[in-house]
Amino acid sequence: MINLRDRIGRPVWYYFLVPTAAFLLVALLFTPLIMCTESALKIRPNQQGLSLPDGFYLYQHLDQRGIRIKSITPENESLVVSLESPEQQQKAIEALQDILPSGYVIISSESKKRQRLLPAFRSSMQNLG
Repeated sequence: MINLRDRIGRPVWYYFLVPTAAFLLVALLFTPLIMCTESALKIRPNQQGLSLPDGFYLYQHLDQRGIRIKSITPENESLVVSLESPEQQQKAIEALQDILPSGYVIISSESKKRQRLLPAFRSSMQNLG
């Protein structure tokens, strides 16, 4: 029988350990990207007859107060304000309560970024079945 250790010079377990360690290192590096959440606020009218506030108007007023915004997008009869950092969420809620007239509900939410990493797969998954 051929002895692999004499022929190759390294123990057999070495060839299993190196790829496993590399895989674990890559998984460790990409876990924060996959599991990271972003802070968002949803604004929706509470009373019938109120329309959604203007996103540019909100952006200007929040920017003047030092609140950095990633995006403002309409979604299911509400306006979603994505913030750059979760620490600014409470400050943004207070600012929006001052800016908006009564009749609007401001809900804090945290969405997973994972949904945005692979938009091509997400759209193709919806077409299945």
